[in-house]
Amino acid sequence: MSYKVDFKEVSTIGFESSPFAAALAGLRANEARYFWNKYKHEFVTVSADEALDTLAWIEKILQERELVFPYKALEVSDFEVEGTRFSYVFYENGLSVNVMYSLSEEGKRAVGFKLSEGMEVPKELEGKFKFARQKSKLAGVIRGSYFVIKGSY
Repeated sequence: MSYKVDFKEVSTIGFESSPFAAALAGLRANEARYFWNKYKHEFVTVSADEALDTLAWIEKILQERELVFPYKALEVSDFEVEGTRFSYVFYENGLSVNVMYSLSEEGKRAVGFKLSEGMEVPKELEGKFKFARQKSKLAGVIRGSYFVIKGSY
């Protein structure tokens, strides 16, 4: 079942099992606000069980850096805006992973990581990435990092 993310009334729908449900919901709402303000695109998620192909695609890209997350994926989003594919996975432990993948060969391609407020840096990312801090009215303090995708997927 799909969920159109509302960034005005933040909801923990889909994240009830997460110890960081409120912070993760704020993180998701922050993404929804960004896409609405920049592209007038509605951010819609589905249960990870309904988007196994997208989840597998993200996991394949993460293999570039030998990253495998043992965390339960709760929700996934996958859409195209202005020639770029955006894919998200929100994990139960509070981690959000997003892929920005330009459909043109010369475009930008990267994987981003965002940590919900209050969560520790996952051991898979510890020491491999530096995390910058960003304040958000919806998500509190977000810590984020990224890497540039080298392969073609």
